[in-house]
Amino acid sequence: MLEQIFISLLFLALFASLIFTDWKASKVFAGAMLAAYFVGLVDTEEVLSKATNTGLVTLLLLLLVSVGLEKMSWLKLVSGRLITKNYGLSLFRLSFVTALFSAFLNNTAVVATLAHAVRSNRHHAASKLLIPLSYAAILGGTMTLIGTSTNLIVSSFLEDMTGQGLAFFDFLIIGSSVTGLGMVMMFVSARLLPDNAIEKVNFNEYLIEAEVNEDSSLIGKSVKENRLRDLEELFLVEIVRGRHLISPVSPSEHIEPGDKLIFSGDVKQVGVLEEFNGLSLFALEEGLLNRNVIEVVVVPNASIEGKTLKHTGFRSLFDAAVVGMRRGGKRLSGKLGSITIQAGDSMMLAVGPDFYERKNLDKNFIVIDDEVVGASATRFENYFISLSLLGVILLATLGVLPLIKGLALLLVGMLAVGVIKVEELRRRFPFELCLIITSALTLAQALNNSGLVALMAEGLHSGLADLGPHAAIACIFLFTLVLTELMTNNAAAALSFPIAFGLAESYGLSHMPFVMAVAYGASASFLTPYGYATNLMVQNLGGYRLADYFRAGVPMSLVYSAAVLILIPLVFPF
Repeated sequence: MLEQIFISLLFLALFASLIFTDWKASKVFAGAMLAAYFVGLVDTEEVLSKATNTGLVTLLLLLLVSVGLEKMSWLKLVSGRLITKNYGLSLFRLSFVTALFSAFLNNTAVVATLAHAVRSNRHHAASKLLIPLSYAAILGGTMTLIGTSTNLIVSSFLEDMTGQGLAFFDFLIIGSSVTGLGMVMMFVSARLLPDNAIEKVNFNEYLIEAEVNEDSSLIGKSVKENRLRDLEELFLVEIVRGRHLISPVSPSEHIEPGDKLIFSGDVKQVGVLEEFNGLSLFALEEGLLNRNVIEVVVVPNASIEGKTLKHTGFRSLFDAAVVGMRRGGKRLSGKLGSITIQAGDSMMLAVGPDFYERKNLDKNFIVIDDEVVGASATRFENYFISLSLLGVILLATLGVLPLIKGLALLLVGMLAVGVIKVEELRRRFPFELCLIITSALTLAQALNNSGLVALMAEGLHSGLADLGPHAAIACIFLFTLVLTELMTNNAAAALSFPIAFGLAESYGLSHMPFVMAVAYGASASFLTPYGYATNLMVQNLGGYRLADYFRAGVPMSLVYSAAVLILIPLVFPF
C-alpha cells in the first residue's frame, strides 16, 4: 500500500513538473526514475535492462542514421518547384512532398528545408503556408515506424512488455488515411490563417556600421580598452578588415585603421557611437557580412532557454553573436543581452568558423537556412543512402533482416563512405531522449511492480464497463492528445502507454488497438505550438499567435481524431 501511495505521488509530481514548470523533461524523468530506484520499486537489473531495450537501441540508431539522411539533396532539388501562382496547387504539392519525406526522414529537417522555400516564394504570404507545412510533417510521420520518434517510443514500450515491437508498416493504413484526409482539411484550415506580411530579413534593421578613420584614437587599443563592449544598447558583433571577417570579436582584438565595426542592438541608439573619436557612420554594406549571417529557432528545453544572452556566455558557447531576435513575428528591440530567451525565438546569428562544429548546436537550435545541415551529399552519396535505406526497409518488412541490424549496417556504411563523420555522431548523440525513454520504461516497471497499473486499469475498466472497449480506446486517445498539447509528444507517449496496456489486459483484449491509440494520440498536436517541434519552428517564421493555431487546428484535430478512432478497431480488431 505504501509503495502504491509513493509511486502515485511520484507520478503526480512528474505530471505537474512537465506541465507547470520549464524544467527539462530529461531531468524530470531521470529524477523520478532515481527516486523509484532508491526506494526499491525497481532493482538494478531492471534499470539496466531498460537502458538496453531493443526498441530504444533501434531509435538511437535511427536518429544517428538521420544525420546522413538529412544530407540527401532530393528535397532541396524539389523545394524550389513546389510553389506556383495557384495557391491551391501550391498547398497540395507542398503538403504532399512534406508528408512523403516526413514518413522516412526527420520531420524537423524536412520543415527547416522547405520553410526557406516557403518564405522566399514571391506568390503567397508565408503565413498561409507554414502551419500547413508543419501539419503535413506531423501527418506524414504517422505513416511508418520511423516517421516520428513517438512511434518508436511506443514500439520500445511494447517490446519491453511483450518481447515483440511494432512492424515497419503497421502504421501505413491508418497513417496514409489520416494524411489524405488531413491534406483535404488543409484547404479549410488554410482559409483561417492570417495573411501576415513577414518581410525578408533586412540586416539594416539590426545592424550599424562604423568605419575607423586613419586618425582615430581607437587604433592600437583593444576592444576592451576602447570600452566598445560597455555600450548599453549596442553590441560589437563583427569587424570587417579588408576582405577578412572577424566574427565573433574577442575583447582582446586590437583596432586597426579602416576597420569596419558592425554593431547590433537598438539602432536608434546610433548617437552613442558619435562620442568615439575617429568613427564614421555608414549605411551597412552587405556582401561579406551576408555570407555568415544565419537564422535559427530555439528548440523546447534548450539549455539556453530561460536565460539571458549575457548569462549564457553565448559568444563562447556557440562561436556566434546574436545580431537580432524575433518573437511572435516581431523584432525584439533594446539591449539584446538582457532579453530572456524563450523556446521558439527566432535569432539572427553572425557565426564564426567553428559554429557548425559545436556539440551543443542541435540541442539548442534548428537552423533555418539553405545550408541547414551543412554540406550536401554528392550524387553518389545520394544514391547510396537512398538505395541502402530502401534495402533496409524492404528486408525489415519481409522479415529477412531485423530493423536494428539493418540500421546498424547502414550507419557503418555511411561512415565507411564518408557521408557522416564520427564527430558528427558524437555531436548529434540524442542523450536526453535516451534518458527520457530509459526513465519512462523504468517508471512503467515500477508501476507494474507496485500493482498500481493493475489497480488503475481495473478502476478504468469498471468505470467504462457499460460503454465497452471502444470508449476505453477513445479515452486513452484523448488523454494522450491532451498531454501532447500540454507537454511534448514523446513525454505524452511515455506516460500514457502503461495505462493503455494495463487497460487492454483488464479487458482481456488484444493490446494493439490500445497501443495504436497512444501512438496516434501522441502525434495529434495541432492546437498549440508547444506539443510538436515543427509547430514551434514555424511560429515566429510565420508571425503566428496562439489563436492562429487554435483556429486552424480545431478542424484538423477533429477530423484526425474521428478518423483514427473509427479506423483503429477496423485495422486492429479487439
